Amino acid sequence: MPRHDVASRQKTKLRLGLGIFFLALVIPTGVLIRHAYSQLKWEAIHQQRVLAEELATRIDANIHQLILREETRAFTDYAFLYVAGDPRANFLQRSPLSAYPPESPLPGAIGYFQVDTSGHLSTPLLPTDGASTSGYGISIQERKERLTLQSRIREILSVNRLVQASKAKPVLHPTAPSPKLSKEAVLGSAVAGKPMVATPASVPAEEQQEQENLGQAAFDELKIAPPVSRAKKKFDSSSSLERVDDLNLDYKLKDNLASRKSVYPDKSISSTQRRKELSSLPEPQALLKQAAPKPTGVRVHTFESEIDPFEFSVLGSGHFVLFRKVWRDGQRYIQGILLEQQPFLNALLATPFREAAISQMGDLVMAYQGSVVTRVTGVSTEAQSVADTADLKGALLYQTRLSTPLSEMELLFSVTHLPLGASGNLIVWVGLILAMILCSGFFLMYRAGVKQLELTRQQQDFVSAVSHELKTPLTSIRMYGELLREGWATEEKKKTYYDYIFDESERLSRLINNVLQLARLSRNDIKTPLKFVSAADLFQTIQPKITAQVERAGFRLSIECQTEAAPVPVNVDEDYFAQILINLVDNALKFAAKASRKDIEIRCTKSNSGELIFSVRDFGPGVEKQQIKKIFKLFYRAENELTRETIGTGIGLALVRHLAQAMGAQVDVVNREPGAEFRLVFSS
Repeated sequence: MPRHDVASRQKTKLRLGLGIFFLALVIPTGVLIRHAYSQLKWEAIHQQRVLAEELATRIDANIHQLILREETRAFTDYAFLYVAGDPRANFLQRSPLSAYPPESPLPGAIGYFQVDTSGHLSTPLLPTDGASTSGYGISIQERKERLTLQSRIREILSVNRLVQASKAKPVLHPTAPSPKLSKEAVLGSAVAGKPMVATPASVPAEEQQEQENLGQAAFDELKIAPPVSRAKKKFDSSSSLERVDDLNLDYKLKDNLASRKSVYPDKSISSTQRRKELSSLPEPQALLKQAAPKPTGVRVHTFESEIDPFEFSVLGSGHFVLFRKVWRDGQRYIQGILLEQQPFLNALLATPFREAAISQMGDLVMAYQGSVVTRVTGVSTEAQSVADTADLKGALLYQTRLSTPLSEMELLFSVTHLPLGASGNLIVWVGLILAMILCSGFFLMYRAGVKQLELTRQQQDFVSAVSHELKTPLTSIRMYGELLREGWATEEKKKTYYDYIFDESERLSRLINNVLQLARLSRNDIKTPLKFVSAADLFQTIQPKITAQVERAGFRLSIECQTEAAPVPVNVDEDYFAQILINLVDNALKFAAKASRKDIEIRCTKSNSGELIFSVRDFGPGVEKQQIKKIFKLFYRAENELTRETIGTGIGLALVRHLAQAMGAQVDVVNREPGAEFRLVFSS
């Protein structure tokens, strides 16, 4: 089998073995890092969920506190005037809700309103009986503005079908005598969940039903679904609400953190109960006769009312409405406040969310009855992430409902990316370092293995070459020695045989010296006792050895030392220098054996930079460009092992380079026309 096939198989086996070893290290390491990375990711997710829970609790508590302040308002606060203090004092004053612009703890408040049993709308902005407001410090311009705001409130409620748009129907004032309801009618209406309207027993059933439909029935339907109808056309609102299911949120993350049963915590403790209060209002007949802001001596009507907790709904026009039911003398009243959606959400939802750290990781969605009301985008950040963005984008982190009365409102926190953090950086860097170490180690081991295989092959070739180089001269020496010993050689042939034996022994001596030097190099056992010798003296020492070597090979030798270079001292070891030149000459003789011009030129020159250059030139075929950097490698031979025509072991030029480096010199080769020139350069 050819040697290159054997070498190729050995390299394939080496790659396979190292590949298996590499995978055996990489796979467990990768699994371990991935597990640590995944664990860190879920810890980060859990931390963000805790932040989301805390933020949702804070938002809910803030909204609940504001609604509780509205819960404390008395029934009479929704009238323009009410009796302050002891009713027997007959002291009237304006309601705190009659301020303009309306003052409310709830952001985005448009105004307060009250709807009686028959569906008539009134507001605390103006007296319901049409009395003059000039005596209460309200100018004509302000009255117009109050009328405009009251008309806007009416318009919003009417387009959402909560009140009648027409004002033509007569209405009952809150203090007017109310028709009595039978006990059965009250109980029946309460059980049915319908509004209890004041309907005399003499009113026919058809008229009673019509009055109920035109009254407050629409408020009872708000819990079922917000009115949409013509409100979307009347108000330019982005109210074509998107469903939560259309958001394509990934519930896998949420399910891994908590079961669906715990998504909506029980917040019923935050709801209030129906309460009773004793209220007093002036009778309308008395108000018609009074013009002063604080009239005295008016007749008041004192009554007990029952007030239900507030309810909340989103109107089809996009507005929010917070309303409550008040029971008085068997009649039901609706009292509430209209809210602008965006100011309310910006103040109570968007601002707290964007101020929180969780806003840098994802988005917040508020939904009402499964429809998206608003989506607050988190603050953009350029931080890296624990997990890939595509892996977590749109993942539902936390979902909860707000407290009563906003129990139909949901907060959904979604994750787009997570902060990397110090631990994440550590894992990333450890993973990168391990990857670099494993890859570098694999590459270096492969390179070392290939070099070792190459060295083994070269050593095998060297052993084969040395055996051949030793066997050939020994065979010749033995043959000529036997001829001389047996006396078979004539006197003319004896000198030739003796010269042949001498040449072959010299060749063996050089080979053995090279091998010994190589052994010392491999043990780092080279000792270089250097001393300064002039270039001329070096040439005189080496010339006899080289002359005999060249002449016996049938070549002409030319030695020349430049005048400027001859006296220059060189710090060398004379034996090393002699061995270098002998090896260079021997190499030139081998490769120029078939050259037409059989000359060897040895020169010593001094360069312009002061370097001393010793050169050995032949007139052979020269050195191929791709082999110039290889010929100084150990055991390398330029010719193919099977077809080569020159003798040699591949250690001569390698030994030249090492010996030159031991003396602080450099050796190189350049091609000439014809031939090649090897140069030994000593720095000045």
